[in-house]
Amino acid sequence: MRILITGATGYIGKRLIPILLNEGHNLICTVRDIARVEHLYPQEKNIEYIEADFLKADSLDSIPLNFDTAFYLIHSMTNSAKEFHELEERCAHNFKNALEKTAVKQVIYLSGITNDTKLSKHLLSRKNV
Repeated sequence: MRILITGATGYIGKRLIPILLNEGHNLICTVRDIARVEHLYPQEKNIEYIEADFLKADSLDSIPLNFDTAFYLIHSMTNSAKEFHELEERCAHNFKNALEKTAVKQVIYLSGITNDTKLSKHLLSRKNV
């Protein structure tokens, strides 16, 4: 299967990539800075990195059109609750718009939302998306 992974350098992404490679999948990993990852799997032929910043819609043109599944593992970090909401919303909106141009069949969206009524500003920003 051909899989797009956003947030490839994050906590979940770093742990998911070796599992998917071990299962024989072809991975397209989006990163904001390709220099941070080029050395990670130098001998691996089933992994491709592309620079993309989901806060900037014009940086997403390099996303291929043909893949089966997309993992949304993007998680914005900031000190302001207002900024959390704005950043999360912009990333999700740009992700959705970019994927509408592709042949993706499945999207897996990672969220930390619980049924708890008290959410941190961080998790509240995810709920709003």
